[in-house]
Amino acid sequence: MAETIGIVGRGRVGTALAAALAAAGERVVGPFGRGEPLPHDAGVVILAVPDAAIADAARQVQPGPLVAHCSASAPLALLGEREGFSLHPLLAVTGAGTSFAGAGCAVAANSPRALTEAERLAGVLGMHMAVVRDEDRALYHAAASLAANFLVTLEGEAERLMALAGVDRAMLAPLARAALEAWAARGAGAALTGPIVRGDEATVRRQREAIAGRAPELLPMWDALADRTRTLAAGVRAGGEAASSSTIPA
Repeated sequence: MAETIGIVGRGRVGTALAAALAAAGERVVGPFGRGEPLPHDAGVVILAVPDAAIADAARQVQPGPLVAHCSASAPLALLGEREGFSLHPLLAVTGAGTSFAGAGCAVAANSPRALTEAERLAGVLGMHMAVVRDEDRALYHAAASLAANFLVTLEGEAERLMALAGVDRAMLAPLARAALEAWAARGAGAALTGPIVRGDEATVRRQREAIAGRAPELLPMWDALADRTRTLAAGVRAGGEAASSSTIPA
């Protein structure tokens, strides 16, 4: 067991980390509110606070312990001159009872000692770790937003179109689950199905005409997604052609 870990921040992330680390056998104190004094024996202080509060919270920690933040995109520079790291769990945290096991985790550190501790904590929580440089953190977070937040938005619009057709959204759920599971297992190129990858542009035109008539405000989104899907499909076809030609005997 390592040094005492102090948690600052009583929101969902702070509460979840405190519970999960304690359950894993770590000695945890907190979560504390911002500005509350921390025990003198804390060797690591994790700031589970909003991005805008990280710098101020770091300044309030007495010299000595490693200091960490849990932000997806905030730079390590917000910790000031403190030795420390960042630890961002790539999952939806709902508070105490959240399981971190199996989730991704982005870490960064400003010293070898801090990186070792970040790696250790990720392992204690059962997360799969990747080191993400400061200059790439916003891009990493954008990818996460596309994969989760924007996915929900997209499913919301699909739900609305299905309702216009008089069909309950529950009909879409198995299709959406299968698509997501196929992507997770094989990647985007292998998982892509539908009229665009089949080259059936007549069907795509009928779909677009239906949206233009019933939900025209969605056309910019539809067109943008259709164009990106054509690009992906072209790559799939090119890859298939390359694989086929490579099997032809000389």
